[in-house]
Amino acid sequence: MRTLVLGIGNTLLTDEGVGVHIIKALSEFLPPGLDGVELLDGGTLSFTLAGPIEEAETLVVVDAAELKSPPGTLRVFEGEAMDAFLLSNRKSSVHEVGLADLRAIAILAGHWPQRRALVAVQPQLLDWGEFPTAAVAAAVPEACRRIVELIGAWRDGAQ
Repeated sequence: MRTLVLGIGNTLLTDEGVGVHIIKALSEFLPPGLDGVELLDGGTLSFTLAGPIEEAETLVVVDAAELKSPPGTLRVFEGEAMDAFLLSNRKSSVHEVGLADLRAIAILAGHWPQRRALVAVQPQLLDWGEFPTAAVAAAVPEACRRIVELIGAWRDGAQ
């Protein structure tokens, strides 16, 4: 099973870069023998990510998101819940190309992974800075754990 874990964010804007920070931490967190997992730093998104998304059998996107919750709150939106969240929050993205736009491209191309999830973290600060705030940084290990659990559950369900 080919799984794409896509971290999104601008690492020059404090908590906005949490998706990329989680991808970097996940590279050391993945258990040995978990084959077929690609970790991709998606930066601030671009249409070039449509190809890797379309090629993935399963997809996990990691990003900062407005959850109307305390900073560092982590939520996982899976399957249709991910789609609903993306479509309801189109205007909250600071990225040039929104994830909802990439979803639309993948659907038009005929491949939006059936098994998909958004791991979202509530930011505290979106200002110049290379590191996340303490509240958001504290969510990184939990995000890694949840991503590994999710991939494992999908693989167990596919067997």
